[in-house]
Amino acid sequence: MALLTTRKPRKKIAQRQLELRKKLWPHVTDGHLWQRLHHDGFATIPRTMPLILTIMDDLANGQPVSMTYLDLWGRAFDECFVTLSKPREMAFHSGFTGQRAERTWRGRIKLLAELGFIELQAGASGPMSYAVILNPYLVIRRLHEQKHVGSGRINITR
Repeated sequence: MALLTTRKPRKKIAQRQLELRKKLWPHVTDGHLWQRLHHDGFATIPRTMPLILTIMDDLANGQPVSMTYLDLWGRAFDECFVTLSKPREMAFHSGFTGQRAERTWRGRIKLLAELGFIELQAGASGPMSYAVILNPYLVIRRLHEQKHVGSGRINITR
């Protein structure tokens, strides 16, 4: 049986970073900052998320899906699972307003599923009640192998 190891906190590095921040910006207090351990509504994202979002939009052929995906990511906890029970709110947070906001949002959700970035399940809110967010690196790698993503951007999955 293999032993699972956990990462040790990088306390020394974090302490040095904190000291440097205080030296460079002495006027900035903790109250001026968004500290994910002290606030609700946070999400941990890959450092390459901007590139991932750009690749998604390139794949979507003129129907940008990145803000819809980012809203889903922000709503997901460590389980990578989102309940899609507030389509109007989710559409607005994805940047869609007006009469067709929810319809446009649903189209983007469907496109994210077609591309393989999420999987959908039916439930009380209809055919798109739940979504699971899949590892974007693996999705992009698969799409690259299928010749949908150019090699210039694929290096993020290595």
